Amino acid sequence: MSQTLNAAIAVVGIDIGKNSFHIVGHDARGAIVLRQKWSRGQVEVRFANMPPCLIGMEACVGAHHLSRKLSSLGHDARLMPAKYVRPYSKGQKNDFRDAEAIAEAVQRPTMKFVATKTAEQLDLQALHRVRERLVSQRTGIINQIRAFLLERGVAVRQGLRFLRAELPRILATPPDVLSTRMVRIVEDLAGDWRRLDERVEILSDEIEAIARQDAGCERLMSVPGIGPIISSAMVAAIGTGDGFSKGRDFAAWLGLVPKQMSTGDRTILGKISKRGNRYLRVLFVQAAWVALVKVKPTRWGYGLGRWLEAAKKRLHHNVLAIALANKLARIAWSVLARGRAFETSELQAA
Repeated sequence: MSQTLNAAIAVVGIDIGKNSFHIVGHDARGAIVLRQKWSRGQVEVRFANMPPCLIGMEACVGAHHLSRKLSSLGHDARLMPAKYVRPYSKGQKNDFRDAEAIAEAVQRPTMKFVATKTAEQLDLQALHRVRERLVSQRTGIINQIRAFLLERGVAVRQGLRFLRAELPRILATPPDVLSTRMVRIVEDLAGDWRRLDERVEILSDEIEAIARQDAGCERLMSVPGIGPIISSAMVAAIGTGDGFSKGRDFAAWLGLVPKQMSTGDRTILGKISKRGNRYLRVLFVQAAWVALVKVKPTRWGYGLGRWLEAAKKRLHHNVLAIALANKLARIAWSVLARGRAFETSELQAA
């Protein structure tokens, strides 16, 4: 590219691909002055020779790495959720049209951006994703064992520990109850179960060790119901929480607020929206259930404890768990963003 063309570019939209990147550049007036397809190896070299400009990308695989690279070159790299870019696409879809829509969207003053994750955050997020997959596989194996046993008329009490305790006795039953082939199948599944248990335990220990060494995670673990898994998952997802202006925005991003379909003077609120980070939302709901059962009322403090007592009288226990998960998410954001441990006043601050 010529020096004159480089100087004219003010905004760039990048449609990220596996091996090729489609680039659309706008000048200060909004006219398209660049429309090219670059290979992965060309991107960093060409942007290194370009004056600092605003660069937009969708928050997808590889976007955080590229955003860090471009920021180190002096550019203002910003990531956006793909669903917020889609309304700016004109005509039929192709890669250049996508890049043009990204360049249009990144200039909007009301656009919501995704904070660029550090390499440490991505590593921690990878640990959580691997652990989540292994837990899901373990659950599938346990359910398969139960199904095979039920088909032979063997029912086991609900709960992982009961099945683990009963398996040796069940496998020792006479052949008229379980055939030799079925005993072998269940034994193999039980071996897979044990191996998955070991891997999940190793990953959990590694995540806990990381959480104990991180100041943000330590502060989050001062909140009732939040332990190493939730605190580290939250830090991996939002870092220091700078991407949100208040705790309510974080709870809305998690999908823990009612879905709204309002018009005119009518305000219609439905079930929770279930938007954003599903993994983190599930963890907060699980934390709320654990907190309701195990956390002593005195630990909640006067304000939140009084709210819980009043909510128990008017809400179904399922609704109460979601409401408490919403409160915990808002409190957790306040603790993380404001840099101090949990206090009873965090309910009002969030």
